[in-house]
Amino acid sequence: MENDNKKNYSSLTGTVNERHKRQKTRRTKKTNWQKLDNTANLFPAIATHTMTNVYRISVDLDEDIDRAVLQKALDMVLPDFDTFNVHMRRGVFWYYFETNNKKPPLVEKESDYPCRYIEPYANNNYLFRVTYYKKRINLEVFHVLADGMGGINFLRELAYQYLRLKHPEIAKEERDGLSDATSLNTEDSYLKNYRKSHAKGYKTARAFEVKGEKLLAGALGVIHGIMPLDDIKKVCKGFDASINEYLVGVMTYSVYCECLHRQPCTKPVVTCVPVNLRPYFNSMTTRNFFVMVSALFEADRDDYTFEEVLLKVKNSLRSQINKENLEKLFSYNVSNQKNLLLRFVPFVIKKLAMRFVYRSSARAGTTTLTNIGSVEIDDAYRDYIRRFSTMISVSTGQNIKGAVVSYNGELVFTFASTLADVSIQKHFFNLLAKHGIQVTIESNGVYYE
Repeated sequence: MENDNKKNYSSLTGTVNERHKRQKTRRTKKTNWQKLDNTANLFPAIATHTMTNVYRISVDLDEDIDRAVLQKALDMVLPDFDTFNVHMRRGVFWYYFETNNKKPPLVEKESDYPCRYIEPYANNNYLFRVTYYKKRINLEVFHVLADGMGGINFLRELAYQYLRLKHPEIAKEERDGLSDATSLNTEDSYLKNYRKSHAKGYKTARAFEVKGEKLLAGALGVIHGIMPLDDIKKVCKGFDASINEYLVGVMTYSVYCECLHRQPCTKPVVTCVPVNLRPYFNSMTTRNFFVMVSALFEADRDDYTFEEVLLKVKNSLRSQINKENLEKLFSYNVSNQKNLLLRFVPFVIKKLAMRFVYRSSARAGTTTLTNIGSVEIDDAYRDYIRRFSTMISVSTGQNIKGAVVSYNGELVFTFASTLADVSIQKHFFNLLAKHGIQVTIESNGVYYE
């Protein structure tokens, strides 16, 4: 769910001709099937009720949500999106997608914790859910469908259609149909851009793990930090860092101070950072197209300053985020998928192997920080849309994660955690405030129960 290095949502821009062609043909479209993309193949093998691989993107409007209207909007928008209008089937060798001809999933009022497991054979077999709470619309997506860019692509159109139905003044100017800025591209950009002969690029050495007392089973603690984008840009300029580098540095330093207590540790603090590949490979796909890089900090002494930690984080990320290295990372994964010997291994055996490999590699990260960048909204809807936010579920060895999105001059940083202790979150936001960033805190109330 990443959009790094000053790349933004514009990388999913579509064309008017593409939009009209899709809308004209979808009404007569027969049931189609497609392979999962390279990254998506992993998620069905490792997903469980405690490691859901579900992310959430939310949009806050300036009015309470009308469930019936939101349902109608979903019914109207979903058929346009081949990426979301599918269900998953298991073949002999791999899972695959097939067009879902059932009714769209029911929109429900939010009544449970976010990022819960999405049962593939419930919910009319759809792999996403739409909920609402007061003024907020939530889209939760099983990562097998799409990354955060694809999720934003869908949620934005859902919000547009909802607002057109609610407000006649918008409907007069904006007809039903997709925005010119919305892509419907479903190519597997991993396969398209794959290059042969790449060695393994991922490290599997064990990282420091943040542990502690857990919240109740199934609970997820959520804390949002809302801040002016200009504030954080000014601070980042002073540290000669990008927004991502700065936030990863603050996260790393918070773990160093609150968990390592500024003491040396034999295991590094590793922050995993998903990188959106679309800008590097001229892709418009709405499916998954990202790789993970890692910001590594080795605490070999007890007196590191924030500036020193940030410098190590910057050097670590900058050495990895370049087209050549990113290509190497995903090409290694694709090469395994294309291996003839592995291709015809029954899926049951593949699943066991993927779980084993994942468990060993998952322990190589302390936390994850993902940034889906800046969301752009058409002028006709700006006065009705207040804020976007996003969060990701926790995973093996990573009990706390961060997610970032910005919109209309505001950046929202969201922590999701299964730990009862919030010392990392407090240190993180206190350090932002110390640097001159005005932060407003909101939470889902878990820590007050």
